Amino acid sequence: MDQDAVTAVVDRYGRFARDEARGRSRVYQDWARRVEIDPDVAEVLARIPDTHRQPPLVFAVMRLLGAPMETGDRWAAWVVAHADAIVDECTGRTLQTNEPLRCAALLPALSLIEGPIALIEIGASAGLCLYPDRYSYRFRASDGAVQILDPSDGPSPVVLESEIEGDPPLRLPEVVWRAGIDLEPLDARDARDRAWLTGLVWPGEEGRRERITAALDIAAGDPPLLVEGDGAAALPALAALAPRDATLVVTTPGVLAHVPRRHRGDVIAAARAAGRWVTLDAAGLHDAWNETPDLRPGGFALALDGEVLASVDPLGAWVAWHPGSAFRAQ
Repeated sequence: MDQDAVTAVVDRYGRFARDEARGRSRVYQDWARRVEIDPDVAEVLARIPDTHRQPPLVFAVMRLLGAPMETGDRWAAWVVAHADAIVDECTGRTLQTNEPLRCAALLPALSLIEGPIALIEIGASAGLCLYPDRYSYRFRASDGAVQILDPSDGPSPVVLESEIEGDPPLRLPEVVWRAGIDLEPLDARDARDRAWLTGLVWPGEEGRRERITAALDIAAGDPPLLVEGDGAAALPALAALAPRDATLVVTTPGVLAHVPRRHRGDVIAAARAAGRWVTLDAAGLHDAWNETPDLRPGGFALALDGEVLASVDPLGAWVAWHPGSAFRAQ
């Protein structure tokens, strides 16, 4: 056994327990703590290729394979007994969290773009963030006031609730064409793909599984065009298929963190060359900002063509609009 790999697993899962799972999922926090202190479990996970060893991916695979939802010796014994299946399944999987709530974070930027819009997402997974016009929104201000936005045909089965600070322009975009690129696209109509996406929801995340399931139903009823490939390489040909009378908008919501740093510039350049570019990213992820982002702690930057508009929760739970943003972006 590669002891360096075991040490890396112990360190990685210890950080996950302390910094990510705490307060969000008690089950995942306890599982990660057990990995940190149990050499037998850590050795199983060290057999997984490093790029497929992320705790949320590994734990989702364990649940898919039937791991007991407990945190003691029986769980550890199950991991050791199912080591080969865990390693094989993780090796063939990628972390494809597809959170439709991110549309609440994208909406202020999309509201600044004249439609109709042809929408392309890089890192689309099953394409659930390609339907900002099909979801309902409830933006709640600090004084308790709620701004309600519904599709023209009435409230959606997917209701996105988000805290709002400031006064961004908010309106549903007119999306007339939608497409996505992913290394391994998922099909909202496929039972196995649906099970994987809902299985990526962490235990204890109330309402998220139901939201993703309802969004999958919308995507299954009107599937987007999804192509397999690298974002930068595949984008020009896909963009050429977009209707000419629509504004082409390319989104990269949270995907650039999963692109090697040396290739991020290529993805950004391709997006900007194709049309308008909307992204949600951590401030230090790249240097394609028009100005250095000054963000709320824990927030990502929402940006349109490199112009930072707001601090946002990475998954869309809150939006803090930057004063003057709408004026500068026009």
